[in-house]
Amino acid sequence: MSLLTFYHLSQSYGAVDIFSGLSANMPHQARIGLVGANGIGKTTLLRILAGLEKPTGGQVHLARGTRLGYLRQEAEQAFAAAQNTVYTEMLTVFPELRQQQAQLRQMEADMGQGELTPSLLEAYGVLLESFEQAGGYDYELRIQQVLTGLGFAEADWHLPLEHCSGGQKTRVLLARLLLEEPDLLILDEPTNHLDVVAVEWLENRLRTWKGAMLVVSHDRYFLDKVVNTIWEMSRNGLEEYRGGYTAYMGQREDRWALRETEFVTVKERFLKDLDFVKRNIARASTSDRAKGLLERLIREVKAVENAGTQALNISWSRFSAEMGVSGTNWSVAEVEGHIKALASPNPHRTPLVMRLQPGHRSGRMVLRSKNLVVGYPDKPLFQADDIELTRQTRVALIGPNGSGKSTFLRTVMGELEPLAGRLWHGASLRIRYFAQAHQTLDPTRSVLDELLSQRHMLVSEARHHLARYLFRGDDVFKPVGSLSGGERGRLALALLALDTANFLLLDEPTNHLDIHAQEVLQTALQAYQGTVLLVSHDRYLIDRLATQIWELRDGRLRVHEGSYQSFLAAREREAVTSSLSPLPPTVARNGVVRTAAVSVTEIEARIADLEATLFRLGQQMEVVTTNQQWAEITALNQQYGAAEAELARLMVHWEKSAAV
Repeated sequence: MSLLTFYHLSQSYGAVDIFSGLSANMPHQARIGLVGANGIGKTTLLRILAGLEKPTGGQVHLARGTRLGYLRQEAEQAFAAAQNTVYTEMLTVFPELRQQQAQLRQMEADMGQGELTPSLLEAYGVLLESFEQAGGYDYELRIQQVLTGLGFAEADWHLPLEHCSGGQKTRVLLARLLLEEPDLLILDEPTNHLDVVAVEWLENRLRTWKGAMLVVSHDRYFLDKVVNTIWEMSRNGLEEYRGGYTAYMGQREDRWALRETEFVTVKERFLKDLDFVKRNIARASTSDRAKGLLERLIREVKAVENAGTQALNISWSRFSAEMGVSGTNWSVAEVEGHIKALASPNPHRTPLVMRLQPGHRSGRMVLRSKNLVVGYPDKPLFQADDIELTRQTRVALIGPNGSGKSTFLRTVMGELEPLAGRLWHGASLRIRYFAQAHQTLDPTRSVLDELLSQRHMLVSEARHHLARYLFRGDDVFKPVGSLSGGERGRLALALLALDTANFLLLDEPTNHLDIHAQEVLQTALQAYQGTVLLVSHDRYLIDRLATQIWELRDGRLRVHEGSYQSFLAAREREAVTSSLSPLPPTVARNGVVRTAAVSVTEIEARIADLEATLFRLGQQMEVVTTNQQWAEITALNQQYGAAEAELARLMVHWEKSAAV
């Protein structure tokens, strides 16, 4: 039985149809990515499946007892209480454990004051066992791991939700959902508001997710890592592909080519059959055969019109019942008109075409620095390795939010002076800056006027250029301030394509672009003959574009020669080496020794020691319980929980080290 099934879903708001005829099912433990153009209705579908909206038509069936979690865009509506802090909101996930914990403390206090009844001892033992088995000793550790993984500094844990930004609230909701561990996790753009480190942590978390998940994301790299099935949503409905995003792209091209061939073959057969009907319907000897063929042709044409050539593989009675289509009589001329009007079943995506051409060639040396320090007089951000950026190199600048990436671009542009050291531009250099959130656009101008303000050209030429970026008709007169994020992104691309710069500084260029527009930009940048310095969280773009990685970390800019994959491999080697380096041992308040491993053998030895410690603590707990030594029970419980947490930490280190 499927976990989730929906049939012939449709949704409309007034006279506006969002989608219709959507059907699919989710098996248990499915890992599905939902993709499609902006505005196609992906979020609306998620809201319907999550029970927040009722569809205009169709049905949704969720398996009985399924716990569903939904990461929505309007996160503030999903919290237990607005006055909660970030941390206390996480505690709402564990009400039973917290209640048991309070009961245990009260029992221990009662026993410490001499209430030593057999019934109390028995109740305490039963409750303690239940508390341990339910994870009572590690739920606070789990909270800390999730909050840290999603980028919350410890100082933010006590921030009231009402004082959190929109992005922080979304991360709080995501953290709570991960702790709740629902059977079906529905995520709408989960990587929004996360830096690369947090996204990578989330990927690792979701790759071991035990339940099912349905994810909408424009992050192609994330989809490749997390899902194993793609649902593509279009005006034709939902279509399923096996694999991650990259596999889906290859399968889609193959499927479209096969479908186009089949469509052409079917249409040619229809025309051939129609020709027979036209030549024979009036003849007495062949009239019955021609009429029978005409009736069949009408049914088949109607089937293909409504559901594509695959509808020819099922019986007419079943098709007409499912689709509500009758076998209306048409004249021969009407049949011919319908056949000629049949269009290719492949989605007709309006072409978005982009070419980037430098006006002239720069010198070989594009950018060079010596002892460079970047930041503000009252806040230095980082010191840079000495840079030598040469012509046609494509650099991706990566690092945590707030580390200084955008500040560095402004320094390269000359808007900010270096705090120390020097920065040189090469010869014959023409720089174009693509601002994050498209801050250079004037919200008071129309789309057309914004373009004309940056490039002198005929209005007809400007409108023709804007049409290539899907601004047609009256769209060119829209105020820039009224545009959606995706429309502003397309306008920024249109302006970028008019420039003849040979050095592009791009600050989050794929923000707000749908996947198709991201692919168009990626293709244009790969063909560009100039130099690129890119700041982006889009790892798919970085992976396919960058020839160098510049990493901002711990107050320093480091240059890595090579691709993103080679950078990741080097970082993994560094992490493993660091985890195996000897560190001075520290003793926690509970007496458990915490120290990093220096080898796989030593990790295994420490694991064995901790397992022995847990056995010893368990025996001691039995003794003190039997002897009614109530003061020692609480301390031993705490030591046991801490030892379990330390064992779990070392097991993670052992798995990483053993894999090297």
